Amino acid sequence: MRLLERMRKEWFMVGIVLAIAGAKLEPSIGVNGGPLKPEITVSYIAVATIFFNSGLSLKTEELTSALVHIKLHLFIQIFTLAFFPTAIWLFLQLLSITPINEWLLKGLQTVGCMPPPVSSAVILTKAVGGNEGIVITPLLLLLFLGSSSSVPFTSIFSQLFMTVVVPLIIGQIVRRYIKDWLERKKPPFGAVSSSVLLMIIYTTFCDTFSNPNIDLDKFSLVLILFIIFSIQLSFMLLTFIFSTRNNSGFTPADTVAIIFCSTHKSLTLGIPMLKIVFAGHEHLSLISVPLLIYHPAQILLGSVLVPTIKSWMVSRQKGVKLTRPTV
Repeated sequence: MRLLERMRKEWFMVGIVLAIAGAKLEPSIGVNGGPLKPEITVSYIAVATIFFNSGLSLKTEELTSALVHIKLHLFIQIFTLAFFPTAIWLFLQLLSITPINEWLLKGLQTVGCMPPPVSSAVILTKAVGGNEGIVITPLLLLLFLGSSSSVPFTSIFSQLFMTVVVPLIIGQIVRRYIKDWLERKKPPFGAVSSSVLLMIIYTTFCDTFSNPNIDLDKFSLVLILFIIFSIQLSFMLLTFIFSTRNNSGFTPADTVAIIFCSTHKSLTLGIPMLKIVFAGHEHLSLISVPLLIYHPAQILLGSVLVPTIKSWMVSRQKGVKLTRPTV
């Protein structure tokens, strides 16, 4: 019973495994030109559905109030979209001389470019009792990814605009008219996006398994797994050190938001974006692997560290109260 409950709770992780296994068993169904027609159903309809859903669920009023914490958001933006990808790039210069699969290394670079998810980072931050750090993906991220693709940048930008920006805006407009209904019914936005995302993952790996020239060695996969856990732990420690300095100006609750939101990466945004930026690329699935590993790794590490970080935050807040002069 416990196993079934655990599987029900982690249905998306189970779904990723089943989607990849299904693609391995029968790749012809999800390849371009196959019965699912992923060049239309995935590249346009599925991606647009995810971002329409995001626009529909995004509470603009909460976003507006969150932007009051300018210093907090500036730190997260700079760390996530400047320091993180730059540090990964420098690290990859060393890894390039190793026998690790070059497409997995490119996948690590794309992980570095991704923004934090509004889901897991916020959930873990709330579990501890910290402040939410909501970060909007800048156009600089698209430029960085676009520079690594064989697809013309104008084509990438136009498709991103039509399948990401437009559905997001439409979702926000629709939300204004049905806001009360959404608040009452609370539709399962997360489950809808995750289900569509499984379809994208399935078709991506169908292309891989239908290509006999692609081979993924276990040695590279194990090393990438180790590297991802090491990167996450190192960056979480680094953000903790930076945000707890005496002159940082951050509260303990701010530190919690910084630790999670600066180091977590979005799978929901990442996979559709990779599908657009690397459209038709034969190694797309290998490039996607590090992000698929990073997602469960960040949830696992976050869950393990939540009690420790919560204990630290509570004791720190008590210490601050005790040091305040009484009037």
